[in-house]
Amino acid sequence: MLELAIGIILGCCALGAGICMGIGAIGPGVGEGNAVSKACEAIGRQPESKGAVTSTMIMGCAIAETTGIYSLVIAILLIFVAPNMLVNVLMSAIG
Repeated sequence: MLELAIGIILGCCALGAGICMGIGAIGPGVGEGNAVSKACEAIGRQPESKGAVTSTMIMGCAIAETTGIYSLVIAILLIFVAPNMLVNVLMSAIG
């Protein structure tokens, strides 16, 4: 019975990490793609504003990428830290 509980803990942690990265990677990908698309349109319309548009686009992409980095940190915690903590809680609850 204990092995089943530990297996469920490990499986749920892995599933949570996968969902975290799946959802966390979609946002930055779509956001950065949209930003680059609009920047290319803006440069095409006004080529003289290339420097300002490019620097603003790079800053926006860096800010959008933080969401993906936070998701990666949470996924790493779910894979390496949470299972050990949850198994210790389970063991202390059993006695």
